[in-house]
Amino acid sequence: MFATIQIVLCLILILLLLLFPQTAHSGTDLGLNLFMEALFPYLLPYLVLTQWLLRLTGPMRTKTKRASLYVQAYIISALGGYPTGATTIVYLKNSGQLHLKEANFLLAVCHAPSPLFVLGFVSLDLLHSHTFGWLFLCLLHTFNICCLITGYFLFRKTDPPSISEHNTPLYTAPFSESIRETAPTILLVGTTIIFFTTIQTIVQEGLDQMLPALPYAIELSIAAILEVTNGLQMTVTAFPDLPYISLLVVILLTMQSISIHLQIFVIAKSAKLAVRPYIKLRLLSIIIVPTIYALFFLK
Repeated sequence: MFATIQIVLCLILILLLLLFPQTAHSGTDLGLNLFMEALFPYLLPYLVLTQWLLRLTGPMRTKTKRASLYVQAYIISALGGYPTGATTIVYLKNSGQLHLKEANFLLAVCHAPSPLFVLGFVSLDLLHSHTFGWLFLCLLHTFNICCLITGYFLFRKTDPPSISEHNTPLYTAPFSESIRETAPTILLVGTTIIFFTTIQTIVQEGLDQMLPALPYAIELSIAAILEVTNGLQMTVTAFPDLPYISLLVVILLTMQSISIHLQIFVIAKSAKLAVRPYIKLRLLSIIIVPTIYALFFLK
């Protein structure tokens, strides 16, 4: 049944591409511009450097305590943004430094947008606010750190894995390996952003043609669900003076989008990690973070 739904959906999207080729071209251009301007400058250098650092410091972590390893993984993911956390956890798991259950849990916890993306693109470029980005990051990381501490107490009595028993070498040529491992991740991020932005553009065009009276809010919702960067830009542009625009941005940033979640699923699958803990924690954060913002910080 699910396969049938996917086939029908794929055929519908192909038909829309054929019906609106110019719109598809415009959507692809928009997705490419969003990726190059809003994500690529922040993601590429940091992803290369963090992967390089992980390989250089691999031998030092053979005697690293679990708490220190968790903190290192979280700091790297918090500064690099998604999907840096997922690539870091996959590397630590594949190199034998994390048990499978630990890796599944940390995949869910070590997940946050890049501070440069939130502070630069979202807070300053879209909302023209110097405080919103810091406030959102504090709320999100407080939630994640509470979960991280909980996970530490759950796994602290578990014996750490033996790195020497793993067949994968911790490092051979750290810098070249970091470049090689970063390239597929960058390609994955760019592909998903461009693809879902294109799909959102042609779906919006199709809805405009078939349902001209459809509320614009529904079109914005579809855009945000498919690709959060484009959804944020469209939402703030459409409702710049909305009293609760900051709360709406918090919800979109916390909810993220299919594009981002698909990136995590693909990276997790490469290491055979379970995504159920990730899904549960994302649903919990969607409830808790916007609620706290609305109760205590919404003006």
